[in-house]
Amino acid sequence: MRGFKYILLSAFAFVLFTMATPKSQAQVSIGIGIGAEPACPYGYYGYAPYRCAPYGYYGPEWFSNGAFVGAGRWHRGPVFYGHINRSYDPRFGYHGAYPNRGEHFDNRDFHEFHGSHWSDNRGRYHTEGQHGHYDHGHH
Repeated sequence: MRGFKYILLSAFAFVLFTMATPKSQAQVSIGIGIGAEPACPYGYYGYAPYRCAPYGYYGPEWFSNGAFVGAGRWHRGPVFYGHINRSYDPRFGYHGAYPNRGEHFDNRDFHEFHGSHWSDNRGRYHTEGQHGHYDHGHH
């Protein structure tokens, strides 16, 4: 009789604990997302971490009606090479100011722009002299 009492008590405790515990439902989702395009007034670098580029890094062909055409994973349109000024690239020693995300293009006309290199939309550079060796972004 004593054994039956312990079995009954154990069964009661098991039922009590399973009812008192909230049920959780596992949710599994798989997706490939690249996140939102950085909102930068003068574009962003075409390589991770996609930091906002300062005015003067990109030439006028990188903009359409004041809107940046995109670089890196958010580039819109066919692959192309455009002018950039590599002295504004932190990988090559730039330590100046950067615009903040969300700032707006101030309608500069790029008359002060001085390109030093060509770059594709992924941030790969070559010089003006090398540009003739490339055909429509293929090398």
